[in-house]
Amino acid sequence: MVKMGKDYYDILGIKKGASEDDIKKAYRKQALRFHPDKNKSAGAEEKFKEIAEAYDVLSDPKKKDIYDRYGEEGLKGGGIPGGGGGPGNFSYSFQGDPHVIFAEFFGGRNPFEQFFGGRNGGMDEDMDTEDPFARFGMGGGGIGGFPRSFSSGMGGMGPHTSVVKKHQDPPVVHDLQVTLEEVLSGCTKRMKISRKRLNPDGRSVRVEDKILEVQIKKGWKEGTKITFPKEGDETPTVIPADVVFVLKDKPHPVFKRDGSDIVYTAKISLRDALCGCTVNAPTLDGRTVTVSTTDIVQPGMKRRISGEGLPYPKRPDRRGDLLVEYEVKFPERLSQSARDTIAQVLPRS
Repeated sequence: MVKMGKDYYDILGIKKGASEDDIKKAYRKQALRFHPDKNKSAGAEEKFKEIAEAYDVLSDPKKKDIYDRYGEEGLKGGGIPGGGGGPGNFSYSFQGDPHVIFAEFFGGRNPFEQFFGGRNGGMDEDMDTEDPFARFGMGGGGIGGFPRSFSSGMGGMGPHTSVVKKHQDPPVVHDLQVTLEEVLSGCTKRMKISRKRLNPDGRSVRVEDKILEVQIKKGWKEGTKITFPKEGDETPTVIPADVVFVLKDKPHPVFKRDGSDIVYTAKISLRDALCGCTVNAPTLDGRTVTVSTTDIVQPGMKRRISGEGLPYPKRPDRRGDLLVEYEVKFPERLSQSARDTIAQVLPRS
């Protein structure tokens, strides 16, 4: 009979033949229960390490198969009592950091912070530690069971080396509203962000604030992106994401933007539209320009004032135009005498 040594199934509280999902659920429950940050009882640290070792073996199909057939001694190269067949010169020893495995399993999250942070002292051992994560979509196979690197001189198997596989999250995108006046002259925006950063222990994280200075250059168009590399959250398994600001035009009370041109709508009466008029059009820098016309103002008619628009992004020493767009205000009512006069003066076609 094969001597089993450590009973990894018993350590996780499951039976031999348990499914992959059962192994993950068992590790989650036991690791949360005995994590030394919350469980201050004597021996919690050693128990936490045993749980990590049991999960490291049972979550790896190759190591699990050898353990199921030959027990701990066969797994760790101790030979099989009685001279039975064994796994060759395969040899395993747990060399991983149980805290890194814990962080890897939970994707870098701190589960205590969200679910148990309000409790004083240790976690309530009567509480079902699986349900909170299942409710938030963190249960099942979506977290644990990540493959880990291992090496050996025999068939690719051998002493375990724990490697945290880091990934970078997608960019964190923020809209940044700017006024037309700011686009005209250029400006600097100071944006305050809060982000997570790793502590020197490489496991725990802290939240810190940082001021990012965004240089808005003259003439930049809506949709321009400004990227700050790796200024997002950092965890044991996450490389900080890039932070991206996307320029958005703030609605202006007077002007509309059309590329590097700006549009001003001048409201004129029907009489001015027919007889000619003069409009004092404002500019972005606070001046006014006089625009006169003796022509009949046709629907959609615009007058262009050169060089009174926004700077061109690639040639900020030059500017677009100010477009004066006419909007004719029709009278709500006319007297009969006015109707008769208009009928006599205006042609029918």
